[in-house]
Amino acid sequence: GELLAQIERLKGVLAGEGLFAPERKKRLPFLPAVVGLVCAQQGDAEHDVVRNARARWPAVQFEIRRVTVQGPRAVPEVGAAIGELDADPRVEVIVVARGGGSFEDLLPFSNEALVRKAATLRTPLVSAIGHEEDRPLIDLVADLRASTPTDAAKRIVPDVTEERRGITQARTRLRQSLGTTLERERILLEALRSRPVMVRPATMLEARQLAVDSASDAARRAFGDLLAAHASHLTE
Repeated sequence: GELLAQIERLKGVLAGEGLFAPERKKRLPFLPAVVGLVCAQQGDAEHDVVRNARARWPAVQFEIRRVTVQGPRAVPEVGAAIGELDADPRVEVIVVARGGGSFEDLLPFSNEALVRKAATLRTPLVSAIGHEEDRPLIDLVADLRASTPTDAAKRIVPDVTEERRGITQARTRLRQSLGTTLERERILLEALRSRPVMVRPATMLEARQLAVDSASDAARRAFGDLLAAHASHLTE
């Protein structure tokens, strides 16, 4: 009970400092080339993360740091590992993972020094500690909380099968849209070409030519009549 009370007090202090604020969360890269992984020296967490991530995206690479994840050595070793990975420019996201355990086993991940260290990372951090019901404080400061190591693997890389399916569907929709647009334009062009003025473009000119010829004839007749009238006046 006293340990829980201490963690709650620390949680309140860190929350008051804004360390858990949503606006501090960094977006994970869509497709990281290198993932940093901090895990136990022995255990299933490493296997769960690596195997499931590579099943989704085989090209993903891991930079792994195996450390002590419980007991007095856990805090300094985990802190040093995440700091080292954060300093590596190749690492685009860091996962801290361990399997389930008792409340006491997971206490290092609620340690103030480790939580504050995690809050200073420039690289996005994924916390995958314990099981769904476990909520150490590092979960709150991490940029993303995964319920299990396997869930972390699903969150850090996309599924290549789904991405290929999405690309195929997008290409199909694009072809269909392009085909519909071309067919609509073809019909419009055919309608334009079938108009009389397009079949015989001279039709419009012929009508205008008749009007011009008629006006020219009328002008010549009027001018001739005018000349004749003036000539008659001159002879008188």
